[in-house]
Amino acid sequence: MGFFDKFKKKENAETKQASETGPVQTADAGDDEAPGWDAIEKEFLRVYPGQTNPKHYGTIIKWALGGNDPLDGISIYDGGDYWHFVSFGLTELYDKQSPHKEISGFGYELTFKLKKDRYENEEGELKNMCGILQTIARLVINGEDFRPDEFIYTGQTAGMDAGQKSNITGFITIADPTVNSIDTPNGKVEFLELIGMTDAELKTLSNIESVRNIYSELGSDVTDYNRKSLR
Repeated sequence: MGFFDKFKKKENAETKQASETGPVQTADAGDDEAPGWDAIEKEFLRVYPGQTNPKHYGTIIKWALGGNDPLDGISIYDGGDYWHFVSFGLTELYDKQSPHKEISGFGYELTFKLKKDRYENEEGELKNMCGILQTIARLVINGEDFRPDEFIYTGQTAGMDAGQKSNITGFITIADPTVNSIDTPNGKVEFLELIGMTDAELKTLSNIESVRNIYSELGSDVTDYNRKSLR
């Protein structure tokens, strides 16, 4: 059992409430100024013109107020044949609080591209991925530091999709090639993209070079739950 399995089996009241309320379309009603948040949205609007109101899943109870989810929200942009997720919460979205002027918060937000498919419940798949991003963000908050050209081996064999039927069980990481790193009033923000990998593929990885090689072999940064393993 890996940490994604544990997350999927955890059904607390907060998770149920988030599932029932569905997408939230506002960044944060309680914060009038969010320069970090605005800067991220501006960069994604550059890539996806006209998408001023993307799908957005907001956190019910903020981490700072004792909530379980460290991200204030996750937006999902329509990339045509894929959905492009971006997190809001690993960088300083509102006031500058950290002593490091050069970078905002942890210095990066998480992104993920999910191939569109004939899902039985598409919204369920989107929510499921939001939950996984929250899980990874929780690891970051608790001291785990992720960088490009690394791999995240979960130790599980069940798929990360909502039905746990996929061969995709973990990730490699890259600098998201679709969006640029940005300078915000609170410091620099980069975008760390997660790409889904199979258990067999992950077991062959050991260093930066091996990650770069398998990414090159894969030939895409869009995660396809139904693709066959390269190994």
